[in-house]
Amino acid sequence: MYERNSVAELAEALKRELDRYSPGEKLPSSRALVERFRVSPVTVSRALATLAAEGLVTTRPGAGAFRTAPHAAPVRLGDTSWQQVALSAESAAEAIPRAVDATGVLTTLAEPPPGVIELSGGYLHPSLQPERALAAALGRAGRRPGAWGRPPIEGVTELRAWFAREIGGPAGTLAASDVLITAGGQSALTAALRALAPPGAPVLVESPTYPGMLAVARASGLRPVPVPADAHGVRTDLLAEAFRASGARVFVCQPLFQNPTGAVLADERRREVVRVAREAGAFVIEDDFARRLAHEDAPPLPPTLASDDPDGIVVHVCSLTKATSPSLRVGALAARGPVLERLRAIQVVDSFFVPRPLQEAALELVGSPAWPRHRRNTAAELRVRREALLTALRRELPAVTADFVPPGGFHLWARLPDGTDEDALAAAALRAGVAVASGRPSYPAESAAPHLRLSFASATGVAELAEGVGRLRTAFEDVAGR
Repeated sequence: MYERNSVAELAEALKRELDRYSPGEKLPSSRALVERFRVSPVTVSRALATLAAEGLVTTRPGAGAFRTAPHAAPVRLGDTSWQQVALSAESAAEAIPRAVDATGVLTTLAEPPPGVIELSGGYLHPSLQPERALAAALGRAGRRPGAWGRPPIEGVTELRAWFAREIGGPAGTLAASDVLITAGGQSALTAALRALAPPGAPVLVESPTYPGMLAVARASGLRPVPVPADAHGVRTDLLAEAFRASGARVFVCQPLFQNPTGAVLADERRREVVRVAREAGAFVIEDDFARRLAHEDAPPLPPTLASDDPDGIVVHVCSLTKATSPSLRVGALAARGPVLERLRAIQVVDSFFVPRPLQEAALELVGSPAWPRHRRNTAAELRVRREALLTALRRELPAVTADFVPPGGFHLWARLPDGTDEDALAAAALRAGVAVASGRPSYPAESAAPHLRLSFASATGVAELAEGVGRLRTAFEDVAGR
């Protein structure tokens, strides 16, 4: 068997040999299979993943692949067709779709198959996460008096105060009493949308935008209405018109290192966003997810919209998760006025409170010398990786362009040649051994042009980024040759 043979052919060859092994017995090592069948390690990994998906083998990291025991008897399948009627039922008051599409979210959450390079992830690679500092913080937190008791509903006071300082800036415009601790940014975003807009209502969003926000809005029965954005952020001239045309009372934006474009909202537009929302009698949800992901060469960061908003127009959402670990699900909501009580009530109903040991660990982390050191190291590494990905794209795929190079965040928003089927390209890329995210789920309506969202934070390093782009070139050639 030669390298050009498919993964499917190798998987079939391995299936034919499974009877040689008893249940639980180990199959030959990946290296032995590479030498025997004269294929690449990626091909072997993907073939074994195929057998694992079919329940024929079990793979154990660091140990190898083992034959699974055959099922004693097929599981009886029930008749679940009745659920289609129950799940499609609409509100009696309004025709509100109830379907939940998590495709855009799963792209960044699901781990790719073994051997596949991840350029689609939404979190730092484990080598960039402050694992030792987190372990030390969690250990210290667990020994604090009362650490395992019930926390205040709004969150641990000291942690609320820390977030208030981070959000309010040097002027100290926010107090701890303006902040609620949440189980990460996604939870905060969900609570904010549910608090500010009733089911069936329109909500204005940047276009393109974060797919997870669109999923939350639609799952809450809201109707996302797109407002075009460019390299300087949302088009505020079109924002005012969108408020008038839709009657919306909520606008969701990411003013800093926007996902997926990386854009930073221009100074004059920052003031205009708040002014337009005030005239419309509307709220602005400021999703400040990437403030702690500035690159080493980033200019001074603008203050948050919430820091200069005494009238409570802005509801601020932020989190520690992106800058640390996907499992440190600690975030914050900041708001002023009666809306804060509604946000608090929704959080209580949904989740009661964020576990106190996690809050105490977050507080230990951000108060330790390891925190600024981690921030500096991450800023330097993200800049290096961003430039490595750009260099590889220019060398391997000059037809793919990045109109804006973000000085922060995880992603490049890569423009594809006109007419490219981005979904077909993403599927071909996965077959070639690299996971990328199609740009289509980032648009609440029709997309302006084909794009890929390429993450430079989820790969192991510079060498893997270069290899990933090489595999993406193979996928381009595959799609173009059809």
